[in-house]
Amino acid sequence: MAAFRYKAVDKTGQTVRGALDAVNEIDLELRLRRMGLDLITCREVSRSAGGLGTRGRTTRRDLITFCFDMDQLTRSGIPLLDGIRDLRDSIENPRFREVLATMIEDMEGGRILSQAMAQHSDVFDSVFISLIRAGEQAGRLTEVFENLGNTLKWQDELASQTKRLLMYPVLVLIVVTGVMLFMLTYLVPQVVQLLKTMGLALPLQTRILIFASNFVINFWPILFIFPIAVVIGVVVAIKHSRRAQYLWDYSKLHIPIIGPVLQKIILSRFANFFALMYRSGITVLEAIRAGEDIVGNRVIADGLARAGQQINAGDGLSEAFQNLGIFPPLIIRMLRIGESTGALDTALLNVTYFYNRDVKESIDKGLAMLGPVLTIVLGGMLIFIMWSVLGPVYNILGKLKY
Repeated sequence: MAAFRYKAVDKTGQTVRGALDAVNEIDLELRLRRMGLDLITCREVSRSAGGLGTRGRTTRRDLITFCFDMDQLTRSGIPLLDGIRDLRDSIENPRFREVLATMIEDMEGGRILSQAMAQHSDVFDSVFISLIRAGEQAGRLTEVFENLGNTLKWQDELASQTKRLLMYPVLVLIVVTGVMLFMLTYLVPQVVQLLKTMGLALPLQTRILIFASNFVINFWPILFIFPIAVVIGVVVAIKHSRRAQYLWDYSKLHIPIIGPVLQKIILSRFANFFALMYRSGITVLEAIRAGEDIVGNRVIADGLARAGQQINAGDGLSEAFQNLGIFPPLIIRMLRIGESTGALDTALLNVTYFYNRDVKESIDKGLAMLGPVLTIVLGGMLIFIMWSVLGPVYNILGKLKY
């Protein structure tokens, strides 16, 4: 397909500009007509200039609205394709409207919903697509859309709360960093010149500060370029090396404070949709295979793959998960209870409820402590600088005789 930039008019007579992939101009006109637009002019552009990735973006709010609407449509028994057509005509975001239009074309051509979504990985991530695929297999798309909508809404509320709580610490960090750079690059060299003319012995903290000042002044490009180079190198390695991806996912799970919270979020997601698939009659092995895509972490996905192999070899479900050593006792206990009572789905939903509550409480406590801790740390650094700079000056003033 080629990429086109177009100018069209909607039913109200308002001019609309955008870009869309189409086979040719006739196909473009037909696609726009299905979107309720009449083509005025168009021109073909290179894919880098006119592809979907460069025409704005789809926000989390758009996905929340999409999941809510799809939940209501599927719950009402409206055919999936008809529901998406209705959504396409009501979506305000032109970027997302074009994505839905392309999905409709793919589904009319014989693709199922998850396959159509997979063509837009910049909008629907791998976890989202895997969950939709699992819902299709289980015949539980309504529940999947409901859970996805609730999860995205929770993530959006959490992100908004985090931004509000981080405003003060970030402001403190910027101000203190600016003051420290000013002192290290301007004030400290001035004081050093004064101390050299006085011929005084410098205390240890002052010598440390002078070393830091000289390093910042002489090697400031390294301080800026080195972190950027490291980040770029890590990103490139993660994209092109499976080993690097595995190590990155492993490190995320073992970051102090953040790692345990991330692990609970992943396991909560897995337990929720494992219960959903099990309740729908999907076998344990098939549910575990689908879970490998759902978790979005290679370490836990590899653990699930090994658990599937052990179960296939004859081990029990809880025994296989316990042998891996990467799942917490709560998961193992609930799996054992579910096996013994025959209510595995109920036991796993209890895990989801507990972890969701625990994650929210942990994040609330962590964000509440971040501001005071950051203030104390940065304040301590400023005190050290002032002590190192003013200490020798006070010694000089104390030796003066009036």
